[in-house]
Amino acid sequence: MINADIMTAIVTPFGEDGSIDFAALEKLTNHLIDTGSQGFVIGGTTGETPTLSHDEKIELYTRFAQIVDGRGTVIAGTGSNSTYQTANFTKEVSDIDGIDYALVVVPYYNKPNQRGMMAHFETVAENSNVPIIMYNIPGRTGVTMDKETVVTLSKNPNIAGVKQCTSLEDLEYLVENTDNFNVYTGEDAQALSAKVVGANGVISVASHIYGNDMRKMYDAVDAGDFATAGAIMRQLSPKMQALFMYPSPSPVKAVLNATGYEVGSCRLPILPLNDDEKVELARCLSMADNALISQ
Repeated sequence: MINADIMTAIVTPFGEDGSIDFAALEKLTNHLIDTGSQGFVIGGTTGETPTLSHDEKIELYTRFAQIVDGRGTVIAGTGSNSTYQTANFTKEVSDIDGIDYALVVVPYYNKPNQRGMMAHFETVAENSNVPIIMYNIPGRTGVTMDKETVVTLSKNPNIAGVKQCTSLEDLEYLVENTDNFNVYTGEDAQALSAKVVGANGVISVASHIYGNDMRKMYDAVDAGDFATAGAIMRQLSPKMQALFMYPSPSPVKAVLNATGYEVGSCRLPILPLNDDEKVELARCLSMADNALISQ
């Protein structure tokens, strides 16, 4: 089982010339470890994976594993809507030292049925030298992998878990009906509920900004102090929602840039926030109105 309850789906920093900024990535990674992240998804949705070339991904994953250097779990995004390409790329990434798991998304656009999804993940798992984590996010893929399909796939020895972006009821079902299987919510708003019902924890975007608070919340749960945990979550919930009020990861990148972590802009088709959007985001995060404008 993965020994990490807060894992950050880390952004990919870009320099002014549009290339990956590895110095900024190292600074941010160290900050996240210091503020409670016990693992990472590198090259996920928040990492703007669709905009990265094959060579950029390989360099990113290789250098990120070196930056982490055993200080946390490293899950690298390898999925696409082509089973053949996903299997080949996952095999390539699984040979990188320091990559612990591969994150494989449910195939998007093609809209496979449940049998097709099962065949996809079984094929990828067969070709990977590290266990895979399935990524079930119907809002982005256009299809939902049924919870019963996840349970069936959980019996595959090289499928180690799921990042689930559906209902809390689905999370409960997966926890109850799988054994030695890692269940994470991919929804920050479910961070506390997921932990309480027995999931491993959360793969988070908000932990970029609110890692200390999330760490205190989870530590409170572990100590049985649910009143404290609930109070923290009530304060975090509107801020977590605000980080998705514009296309992600533009809001979290705006906040990071304003707070000393120069992660740069987003790649098209995601645009950086304009001044009006920054003012509205700052208001929702209880920051000074001009806090994001000066970046």
